[in-house]
Amino acid sequence: MSPTKQPSPAKALRSIQHTQSHHWVGDGFPVRTLMAYNGLGQTISPFLLLDYAGPANFPPTDARRGVGEHPHRGFETVTIVYEGEVEHRDSAGGGGIIGPGDVQWMTAAAGLVHEEFHGPSLAQHGGPFEMVQLWVNLPAQDKMAPPRYQGITADRIPTVELPDGQGSLRVIAGEFQNAQGPAETFTPINMWDLRLMGGKQVSLELPEGYTTILVVLKGSVRVGESDPISEAEIGICDRAGTTLTLDCLQDTTALLLCGEPINEPIVGHGPFVMNTSAEIYQAVTDYQSGKMGALTLQ
Repeated sequence: MSPTKQPSPAKALRSIQHTQSHHWVGDGFPVRTLMAYNGLGQTISPFLLLDYAGPANFPPTDARRGVGEHPHRGFETVTIVYEGEVEHRDSAGGGGIIGPGDVQWMTAAAGLVHEEFHGPSLAQHGGPFEMVQLWVNLPAQDKMAPPRYQGITADRIPTVELPDGQGSLRVIAGEFQNAQGPAETFTPINMWDLRLMGGKQVSLELPEGYTTILVVLKGSVRVGESDPISEAEIGICDRAGTTLTLDCLQDTTALLLCGEPINEPIVGHGPFVMNTSAEIYQAVTDYQSGKMGALTLQ
């Protein structure tokens, strides 16, 4: 007789994070910061911060809406557009325009300066705007790697239909079943864009010991017997266990983040995240002396 297959241990919900506070980044991004390393530290490693911009509606304009030239060092920014359009340009030569379903994965690493504005079509015609920007930490050995830019269009992101009408899952990074995400990462990360159907139960298999975070943008889900995780809330799961079971209380749009923790000190100051205060001082000095480059005039 073959041995009976044992069920995978379930991941439990550790906490739910939310904020009522809104602020503007530049004049183009009305933001709620749903998680940040200065309060959660190693709990959310390798992730550092997540800003949810929108949903909002903008009227047409001839002006450029967004945030102008500013530096980063020591981590990556990941921008996912749900509605609207974002235009990026950086001092390392990266840049482009991303729209609904597209992803921009910018590695600041050793340092660059960049700008982010509404794309020209959104500015000209106005309309709905919704995006997420995630900061992903880099291990010490990669914090001074060369910058790079990955502009990932929606047609490059594989979609997996979940069984029994549960919904669908787009693989931005990592893998799900036999689908491989196009994003290149420095440490092991799964980033899945979920569209889940209300009234269904979904079970996802994840690596043991990894940080697992569910970002709910629309709808509501429950993990086990937990309180619901609802719109603009984040559920942080225990690292133990390998099966995340979601009861979908409504049709839900969510982002699942799962990554191997980076067990190193986190020292941040504004747009710089390093391992020591001395490295932060050096980053400020390097930026002020022009070592992170500058944007050419357009």
